[in-house]
Amino acid sequence: MRLTVRDLDVSIGERVLCRSLNLGLQNGESLAILGRNGAGKSTLLTTLAGLRPIQRGSIDIDEVPLAEIQPKLLAQLRGYCPQQQQDAFSATVLEIALVGRHPHLGRWAWESMRDVELACDALDQVGMRSMANRDVHTLSGGERQRLALAALLVQAPTLYLLDEPLAHLDLNHAIAVLDIFSRHVASGQQALVAVLHDPNLARRYFQRTLLLFDDGSWIEGNSAEVLTQDNLTRLYAHPLHCLQDGAQQWFVPQTDSQVAGDIQQSGVK
Repeated sequence: MRLTVRDLDVSIGERVLCRSLNLGLQNGESLAILGRNGAGKSTLLTTLAGLRPIQRGSIDIDEVPLAEIQPKLLAQLRGYCPQQQQDAFSATVLEIALVGRHPHLGRWAWESMRDVELACDALDQVGMRSMANRDVHTLSGGERQRLALAALLVQAPTLYLLDEPLAHLDLNHAIAVLDIFSRHVASGQQALVAVLHDPNLARRYFQRTLLLFDDGSWIEGNSAEVLTQDNLTRLYAHPLHCLQDGAQQWFVPQTDSQVAGDIQQSGVK
């Protein structure tokens, strides 16, 4: 699978969120999208998913325009996980996970035992196997988010599109989720695009990063090259400080001179 974006404009009303975006992504690659609130990260992701019309430019999967791919095939090629989940009706955790199998079933087909096994395996990956019979309305925000990601794993698309997948997750589960999707990408059979808010996690887990600025401009490239102190200070309109220990780097909001002095005295340069 290869996702190709050429000269893409993304706008809401008269405001251009992203101007003339060009990028390519293939199996075995991952891309993080960073930007301030309202910069257009989620809007761009829904456009890449084919859920918003393209205003200018093109988006192709394997050289086929996104709009020309039949819905069922598109659901097999790309999976999209939004920021928030809406559950209008009562259902068990297992039933919600099984929704991910719908793109792979015939029109009147029911889920097979193999589909149930895949759903149970996905629940096991996100630590929710023991909750399979619980009502979705009894879940916490973090548990519901993990269930949404499990359903996406059950869907097994070639391209994962995740909008703030770490929302509501504690540190343990956030790292576990990133590890899960990193393993899928490392298999060479799938690709990943995710909207994040933490540049440190983007640098650690994603090969490439796209920075979206408030004026519609952007920077995209290797994460180690794109995620710099100057670029992130510009992106977030707040000074960031780079802490480095050997090959490891972390970015933190700039402190006042006294705290900055304490950081230097700690021995971390």
